[in-house]
Amino acid sequence: MDRYELRRQDYSLSADHIQLQTAYAKFLENRCPLELVRAAEATGFDNNLWEQLCGTGASSMALPESAGGDGATLVDLTLVAEELGRVIAPVPWIDHVCAARLLAALGALDPATEDGSDVLAGRQVLALDSRLQATDGPRLIAAGSVADRIIVRQGDDVVALSYATRPAKVDNIGRLPMAWIDPAAADRRVVLGSGARALARYERALDEWQVLTAAALVGLIEETLRVAAEFAKTRYTLGVPISTLQAISHPLANIAIVVQGGRNLTRRAAWFLDHEPETQPALAGAAFVYLAEEAAKAATMAVQVQGGLGVSTESAASAYLLRARGWPLAAGDPGASAVRVAELFTAS
Repeated sequence: MDRYELRRQDYSLSADHIQLQTAYAKFLENRCPLELVRAAEATGFDNNLWEQLCGTGASSMALPESAGGDGATLVDLTLVAEELGRVIAPVPWIDHVCAARLLAALGALDPATEDGSDVLAGRQVLALDSRLQATDGPRLIAAGSVADRIIVRQGDDVVALSYATRPAKVDNIGRLPMAWIDPAAADRRVVLGSGARALARYERALDEWQVLTAAALVGLIEETLRVAAEFAKTRYTLGVPISTLQAISHPLANIAIVVQGGRNLTRRAAWFLDHEPETQPALAGAAFVYLAEEAAKAATMAVQVQGGLGVSTESAASAYLLRARGWPLAAGDPGASAVRVAELFTAS
């Protein structure tokens, strides 16, 4: 078995991967405490954290060198997404990088222009309509209230919308900077591409969004496990820690299995999207559907382990439960994703 063939089945991290993930884990641990997340809930966005994150190169690393970026692989990006999910960071990094990569794929991102350099540096925030169900009318978009440009499908066109006044944030369970976006009300509409090729590029962006969101949910699930396990080790009943009880320890062990399995599935999906996108087209959706379902289960279990404390608005477990349930809904109906996965598997 040659090295390339082995890598198709082996998703362990290289030394460079580990260094990258460790660097972002430390960065976000120091700069994104739960207090900051809570303080940003009104808008769903912390601009100071966003500027610091982009200052590390997180916005430019995702783009190809031909577009002025650093040429990071999709596997590299899953490592950053996992750490953002671990701290439930209030920044639209996944939406931004997926939209920026789409612009680059369509030849609509020139780093020599002001717009291009602003996208690379994160000074201009991009949003992407991440829902599988295409529509020409108004639609909810996860980063719509903070984006400078919003990338959507309209018929056979991929277009960029901008508004003189940003749309108002809509309250939502995931605490995202979500807004209703009406393409007909846009102050500026620019067609980025048309026809089958442009729409195929858009579908690829949706796959990337699903993979990176799945990676973020892996980090979220692992942190909910840590929160629940730490509580279970210090809480006693009848003189023993509740972590020794099967009703607690077995579900927590199951969550640990979910973390590792979901992580491997996400990295596998990212690798195939980078190298053999036609070979396993259903992997991105499969990772997203699996992690979306398991994140809600894991976060619910973390709340239940803590009992009454877990459902309090001050608890970390409740904050993670809201995001676990709300983040996947940015893709619209979760059932639509599952149906698409089934269709792709049966067609392959």
